[in-house]
Amino acid sequence: MATTGLQVAGLASNFDWKSFVDQIMNLEHAPADRLATEKSTNSQKVNLLTSLGNKLSSLQDSAKALGEVTTFGKRTAGSTTSGSTWSTTAAADTATGSYKIAVSQLATNASLKGSADVGTALNASSDDVSALTLATLPVGQAITAGTFTVNGAQITVALTDSLEEVFQAISDATGGEVTATYDHTTDKVKLTGATGNVVLGAANDSSNLLRALKLGNNGTDTVTSSAKLGGVKNSAVLTSANLATAITSTTGTFSINGVAIAYDKSADTLTGVLKRISDSTAGVNATYDGVNDRLVLTNKGTGDLGIAVSEAPGGLLGALGLTSGTTLVRGKNAEFTLNGGDLISSASNTLDATSHGVTGLSVTVDAEATQTIAVAADTGSMRAKIESFISDYNSVQQFLETSTKITSDSKGKVTAAVLANNREIQEWSHSLRTLAFGAVSGLSGSISRLNDLGIDFTTGTDELEIKDSSKLDSALKSATTDVETFFTKASTGFSAKFDTFVGKISISNTDQEERLNKSNTGLDDQIAAIERRLEQQRALMEASFIQMETAQSKIKQQQSTIDGMFAQKNTG
Repeated sequence: MATTGLQVAGLASNFDWKSFVDQIMNLEHAPADRLATEKSTNSQKVNLLTSLGNKLSSLQDSAKALGEVTTFGKRTAGSTTSGSTWSTTAAADTATGSYKIAVSQLATNASLKGSADVGTALNASSDDVSALTLATLPVGQAITAGTFTVNGAQITVALTDSLEEVFQAISDATGGEVTATYDHTTDKVKLTGATGNVVLGAANDSSNLLRALKLGNNGTDTVTSSAKLGGVKNSAVLTSANLATAITSTTGTFSINGVAIAYDKSADTLTGVLKRISDSTAGVNATYDGVNDRLVLTNKGTGDLGIAVSEAPGGLLGALGLTSGTTLVRGKNAEFTLNGGDLISSASNTLDATSHGVTGLSVTVDAEATQTIAVAADTGSMRAKIESFISDYNSVQQFLETSTKITSDSKGKVTAAVLANNREIQEWSHSLRTLAFGAVSGLSGSISRLNDLGIDFTTGTDELEIKDSSKLDSALKSATTDVETFFTKASTGFSAKFDTFVGKISISNTDQEERLNKSNTGLDDQIAAIERRLEQQRALMEASFIQMETAQSKIKQQQSTIDGMFAQKNTG
C-alpha cells in the first residue's frame, strides 16, 4: 500500500515524531552553531582590521607628507600695496624678504604695419555709384541698415539701396540743403552744405553708414571722407576681395618669422589667411585695419623684437602691402630697478630670475609704479600638513582605544571589545605614543621633538593636540630650517621613523586579516560537513519513523479484521 500519508507524524502511532526529530537535530546542530558564532566573531575582527588598515594608510600618507622637503620650502608672495593688481608667485625655497621693485617703463608689443589703401576704389573709373549697393559696397566694415542723421534730418537706408540712391535721399531729406557726391580720383565722398555747415549724426542713429564712409568732421560747409573708401572684403575669396594689386599665382607660400604659410587665392578668404597666421608658430597676431585699409602684424610677446616677412614677387603679402612701404613700430622692454639698484631691462612684463636674479620670484607688472613684494615662508601650508598628521594620528589612537577596551557597568558586568584580547594591537597604541613623544637624535637646531613645536598629548589620552598655537606659528616662521630638518632628516627624522613603523604594523594588520579570512574558510568547510551529516541523519531517522508508522498501520488493519470476524461469529 502507499505510504505517502504515513509521512504525517503520528497518523498511525499518535506520536509526533517530526517534532522529536527537529529537537534531536537542533541538539546535534550545536557544534555548527558554535562554529558559526566563531566565524561571525572573526568577521567582526576582519571588518575592524580593515578599517584600522585604512586609518593606518592615511596616517602613513600624512607622515610621508611631512617628510617632503617641498612642504617646508613653500613660499607666499604678495605686494604690500593695498589693491595692487600686480601678480606675484614664489617657488619653493625662494629667499624670504622684501623686494622693492620700481617700474619706469612697461614692455610693449612690436608691430609691423603694412602700407595703407590695399583695397581698390569704390569705382576706379567713374564717379557713377548707381550700381553699388550698400550690401556689396567694398568698404572696410559691413554696413548696417537703419537710420542716420544729416543736419537734423533722419534718413532711412536699406542694404539694397545704391549709393546714388542714398545721395538722393540726403538731398531730399534736407530739402536740397546738403548734396553728396563721389570722386573716383580720390575715392572719397563729399557732403556740401548750400548755405551753411554740415552737421552729421545723432545719438539714436542705428546705421553705421556715416562711419563706413569715413564722414565725421562736423561744423564745416563741406565734409569729406577722411581716407580712401575702397577696402578689402574680408569674407570674400581672395580673387574677389577687392584687392588693388593682383595676386599673380593661384597658390603660393609666404614666410613670417621663418614659418611658411600656404594659401589658395581661389579658395581662401582674407579672414581665413589671417587666422592661419595667428594660429601658426610665427608668434604674431594678424589683423586687418579697416580704417586705414591695411594689414597689421603684432608680436604676441612683448619687447623690442622684430618681425620678418618674405615672399616671392606677385604673391599675397605683396598685394596686402606687407613687403614694401611697411612701418615697424618697435616694441619696448620693461625697465625697472630692484631694491634701488641699477636699471634692469626685461623683454616681458613678467619679471623673473632671468632679469632680476632672485631665484623663484616672478612678478607680473601692469603699471609704471613702485611696490614692495614680501616673500615669506608659507606657514599656512606647513601647518595644514602638521594638522592633517595630528588628525590621522588621533583617528588611529581613538580606534585602537575603542576596539580593544574592556569596560564594566555599575553592576559589575564586564564587556570586552572585539579586539580586546589582541595584545599585539593593544601594544601598537603604546608604541605610537612613544614614537610621537620621542626626540629625533643628531639635530643641532632648536627643534628636536613635537613639544618644541607646541604639540603635546591631550591630558589623560594618547591623542595629540596643538597646545601652544603661537609657539608653532613662530617656529614655522622663524625656524623653518630647523622644523624642516626635524621632520625630513633621512632615516632618523620624525617622518621617516613614523613611515617605517606604521608600514611595519600595517603589514602585521594585513597578515591578521588574512589569517582570520583563512580561518573562516576552514570554518565554512566544517559547518558544511556537519550540515551534510545532519541531513543524512535526519533522513535515516525520518525513514525509520515512517516504517514504524507503516507497521502500526498494518497492525491496526489486522486487528480490525480479527475484530470483524469475531463480531460475525457472535451474531451467527
